[in-house]
Amino acid sequence: MRVLGIDPGIATCGYGVIEAADGEWRLVVAGAIRPTQRGAARLQELYKAMRAILAAHRPNAAAVELLYHNRNVKTAADVGQARGVAMLALVQAGIDIAEYTPTQMKLAITGNGAADKGQVQRLVAMRLRLAYPPQPDDAADALGLCLCYVQAIGLRQRVAQAMGAGTLAR
Repeated sequence: MRVLGIDPGIATCGYGVIEAADGEWRLVVAGAIRPTQRGAARLQELYKAMRAILAAHRPNAAAVELLYHNRNVKTAADVGQARGVAMLALVQAGIDIAEYTPTQMKLAITGNGAADKGQVQRLVAMRLRLAYPPQPDDAADALGLCLCYVQAIGLRQRVAQAMGAGTLAR
């Protein structure tokens, strides 16, 4: 299974792809999309880059950071636009999408929902057996989102089975 993680941003959009097989996780690619255009052209550039990543790496699933609050309305709007573009590309590609807040990702990766960027980078590197922490930190966050997804696969499967068996309240 290949999982794409996306840390959306209008100036820098982190991405990472990992491959999960037999309980092992392997880095496929990680990086950041940094659009050079302004306005709507920036969104188009982000969309094209996202489509290229999907075509090149063919993920089965995606984990996208969920913006849950932001004191700066302009930042929240910009991130929301980038997130919308990424979600559109994923939906058009028929990719299963899970969403995690930054706090959920940090808690799953480090055990501390308030972990700093450096902690996330170091623990992502450790879990993926990388010689160096992923750069930039947006890419490390994207890889952290991938790890959240693969860690939760068993839980999602058990819940789906229970729902099918009628053992959970609907």
